[in-house]
Amino acid sequence: MVFCIEKPPFNDVDTYLVNEEIIKKLSDVQSHQGIMGVCQMKSNQSISGKIILLDRLQDPGNVGTLIRSGVAFGFDTFVLDQSVDVYNPKVIRATQGAIFKINIIEDSIIDFIKKNEDIKFLATDLSSVIHLEDIDVHSDNIGIILGNEGSGVREEIIQASDLIFKLKMQNMESLNAGVAGSIIMYYLGDVK
Repeated sequence: MVFCIEKPPFNDVDTYLVNEEIIKKLSDVQSHQGIMGVCQMKSNQSISGKIILLDRLQDPGNVGTLIRSGVAFGFDTFVLDQSVDVYNPKVIRATQGAIFKINIIEDSIIDFIKKNEDIKFLATDLSSVIHLEDIDVHSDNIGIILGNEGSGVREEIIQASDLIFKLKMQNMESLNAGVAGSIIMYYLGDVK
């Protein structure tokens, strides 16, 4: 179902023309685009391929950026453990529609690792001596674990992972989670 100020260019969706005042009441931003959609939340779906696991990420912009990058680089399943609500309006806006192209699973990362022994889990950690460029993964079944913006991946998750690595960089200790995760997905993803 779509609410808009002007008739949209598609005909296969129930559309309701509304005035500016109604759109302003429905929107959570001051500068809206004059169109809003209502859709059903996705239920947990089966996993496949390359997976991103988010450990307590709190910034909606980071999560949205990671989802958008994931779709671009071949990661189709996202596991969220104590992270920001994937249906937060800021997350949805940051995905630019990519949220409709992924599997979303909310679960404990530790439990997910235990249930999926056929997947190779790689966690990011600044203390690692292995760099992203040193990783030689020949499998479609990988899970990349990204940690909280301030404290990284929890120690018990690091211990449960198959490999720990970090990004090689200069003049900085770390990068924004959305940027770091996007670099990792590009390097280990399906687009070359």
